[in-house]
Amino acid sequence: MTEIIDGDAVAAEIRDELREGIEALADAGERPGLATVLMSDDPASETYVSMKQRDCEEVGIEGVNVELDADAPAEELYDTVEELNDDPEVHGILVQMPVPDHVDDRRVLRSIDPEKDVDGFHPENVGRMVAGDARFKPCTPHGVQKLLEAADVETEGAEAVVVGRSDIVGKPMANLLVQKAPLGNATTTVCHSRTEDLAAHTRRADVVIAAAGVPEMIDGSMLTEGATVIDVGVNRVEADTEKGYELVGDVDFESATGTAGAITPVPGGVGPMTRAMLLYNTVKAASRQSGVAVDLP
Repeated sequence: MTEIIDGDAVAAEIRDELREGIEALADAGERPGLATVLMSDDPASETYVSMKQRDCEEVGIEGVNVELDADAPAEELYDTVEELNDDPEVHGILVQMPVPDHVDDRRVLRSIDPEKDVDGFHPENVGRMVAGDARFKPCTPHGVQKLLEAADVETEGAEAVVVGRSDIVGKPMANLLVQKAPLGNATTTVCHSRTEDLAAHTRRADVVIAAAGVPEMIDGSMLTEGATVIDVGVNRVEADTEKGYELVGDVDFESATGTAGAITPVPGGVGPMTRAMLLYNTVKAASRQSGVAVDLP
């Protein structure tokens, strides 16, 4: 019987525990603040930012959203980030990606104060994570670790395969799995679009993290019996529904269920955890900047 790992439930538990830390900060006269910056007309980006702001309101984080015209000069975005860096009431900054083509996204990431980089993408924070001294773990890989923990998955000594090599998920996920640390110590393989015979790798894995952005590329025949499958992918495919599409993961859920020992659904798996860990990093950032110690889940 395959266990369905409920990301919504795990994320709700984390938010409940974060409220205690937020209350501790409030008792010391501090309220965590998260600034989101949107420079896009993309409806999906607008939805993501709206959800993040709603999450902030739910747990007691001060959420501020700055919207810039997608056609505005790049300098307007760079200047906005600098202003937020200097704002003591803003503890975390997230610039919603992607940004318009005329904006240098790498410059944007490098311009965020590393102490306020709650996405964990500033080169300094990436370096600290690789060195095993993370200031902030990137939200999605950290959320995956929390899901593995909630499902009592033992990663030490396990064969783990990460499918995907993005800077946002694949690379940091592999790094965290291989580290000599809790929820690490796995023998980790990274597969990608140039990997030959992907199934040969996934079939020997105890843990499969699918994060390639290809709809249902992994099916049940590519898994070993009892494997844990974490599906990071969120893909729109045409479907006979009211919206004209449905969301599917990188894993064929139907065929994987029955072979996998545990699996995350799409939606309702990794997505809620990514947002929960953004709140986690914001509270951690507020604690570091204010000097008020809080217990984090």
